[in-house]
Amino acid sequence: MGGKKKVHPKTRTAAFKASEPSEIVEAPHSFVIHRGLACPYIMDLTLDFRRIMEPFTASNLREKRMNRIKDFVSLSSFFHVSHMGIFNKASTQLSFKVVRLPRGPSLTFKVHQFTLARDVISLSKKQMIDNDHFKHAPLVIMNNFSGDGKHLKLMATTFQNMFPSINLATVNIGTIRRCVLFSYNPDTKLVEMRHYSVQVVPVGLKRAVQKIVKGTVPNLGKCKEVVDFVIKDGYASESEAEDDEQSQVVLAQTLKSRGNLEDNKSSIKLHEIGPRLTLQLIKIEEGLLTGEVLYHDHVVKTEDEKEILRKLVEKKRKQKEQRKKEQAENRARNLKLKKDEKWAAKRAAEGRTDSDPEDDAEYYKEEVGEEPDEELFKMEAKSSRKRPSLGGGMKYKNKRAKLDTKDKNDKSDRKDKYDRKDKFDRKDKKDKFDPKNRRAKFDPKNKRAKFDNRKSRKSK
Repeated sequence: MGGKKKVHPKTRTAAFKASEPSEIVEAPHSFVIHRGLACPYIMDLTLDFRRIMEPFTASNLREKRMNRIKDFVSLSSFFHVSHMGIFNKASTQLSFKVVRLPRGPSLTFKVHQFTLARDVISLSKKQMIDNDHFKHAPLVIMNNFSGDGKHLKLMATTFQNMFPSINLATVNIGTIRRCVLFSYNPDTKLVEMRHYSVQVVPVGLKRAVQKIVKGTVPNLGKCKEVVDFVIKDGYASESEAEDDEQSQVVLAQTLKSRGNLEDNKSSIKLHEIGPRLTLQLIKIEEGLLTGEVLYHDHVVKTEDEKEILRKLVEKKRKQKEQRKKEQAENRARNLKLKKDEKWAAKRAAEGRTDSDPEDDAEYYKEEVGEEPDEELFKMEAKSSRKRPSLGGGMKYKNKRAKLDTKDKNDKSDRKDKYDRKDKFDRKDKKDKFDPKNRRAKFDPKNKRAKFDNRKSRKSK
């Protein structure tokens, strides 16, 4: 039975990548990990930040102490990972690094304060959270990032590129269920990050109608009909009053939620679901956590000092390349020496002490002073232990030749046939078969006599 045909791993990987839709492939993906000292709160913060980056992140990514940053970088190309967030817990502070894969730049933030998602949700009176909200990427809102300095533009661009872009002409408003807010304070140089869930509520309805539209079952015990419930019940109380006009919008599309129709007014409400982060940009590096420092909040260098540092980095890079080259040469030389020693030991074990023809030729030249003849120290080909290949006729020398079946009445052919068949006799292989003495050797009477002798012995 024929088994299933095996597929090469590269072919299988290429087919898997080709089957993915372009929207998923082009969307920015991310890894979020934690390093440094072990802390349960930092691990929970890492999981909460992965929750923000869904659905284009590794939510169930498992990491170990033995894993290095290079391990995640090597896997980034296969999973289309474009950014990596690293929470690093030191003895004095907590830092958060955002790295653009695979070549940088790298942004390092200091975390001044953070609040976990479970704490934020427990403080809110109305907990508005649903797992369906995390099936689509959030909307990114940037506030107050317009200012002097290239580091602000780079920081804003990095935050925006961590999430997929939105095309206003083709976007489905029903998929926008969450939003992430990044607000920059130029006085304190702090970045506040908040995470909200979005709720759309129709405007201009009575409180009773809102309850019916939302699907809540009203208490009709004091009413004879539903009309009485709608007429008697007034508008919403002050605590349930509708927001100001700034939060009201005219919908361009009809949403799945009840009462939100196209070209009708609806109110946008935000419910914080956490986590909260207060960040401060410390430095920006050109490469992947290495390279030239493009910006530093604490240290300011002049152009001459920057030039000296560039030359020092370039010198270190050249030294590293030189060391790698020397290591490769040493490795090749050591492998060659080991191979030669192994070959010499093998020749010594076989008892071969033949000298090298090149050395003999040099010795002859030094002693005699003349060049030796070409045939005197001729290089002999290395003997191979393999069996020499046979010719076309000798390839199947042990195989019996086929008989010519055209003329079956030829007696000479028939005689040769008997000669070949009985060349090795079972009884005596050394003696050649004689067709005249065939009956004498295999005499049934003698065989019978032997059988009778055995029978008589048993009877005794």
